[in-house]
Amino acid sequence: QVQLVESGGGLVQAGGSLRLSCAASGRTFSTYAMGWFRQAPGKEREFVAAITWSRSTDYADSVKGRFTISRDNAKNMVYLQMNSLKPEDTAVYYCARDGTRFRTIVVVTASEYDYWGQGTQVTVSS
Repeated sequence: QVQLVESGGGLVQAGGSLRLSCAASGRTFSTYAMGWFRQAPGKEREFVAAITWSRSTDYADSVKGRFTISRDNAKNMVYLQMNSLKPEDTAVYYCARDGTRFRTIVVVTASEYDYWGQGTQVTVSS
């Protein structure tokens, strides 16, 4: 069983920054891609960013150039650095593990991810 625990959310003014962290359990962390998704009230969960086991990355168009995903396999951690935040970034952010080991491409579909954290709230005020 894999557990994912997010942290780092909060309230920030537009233009500000936040760094989300996701702590993962398990000894095979380094062999799976990890992703970040978000869900705003009344909206479907959407892909934000992901990083493969080989550190290839991909981002939603809405966050490209502002968000950066990274991972530290020694610590079983994945991070999402969010800069130049906008009110439309307000959402609950979820960390998730790709369900396929050693996948070499980023997948953006939530159904491809098998473990999810509980989420962390990010609120950006205007």
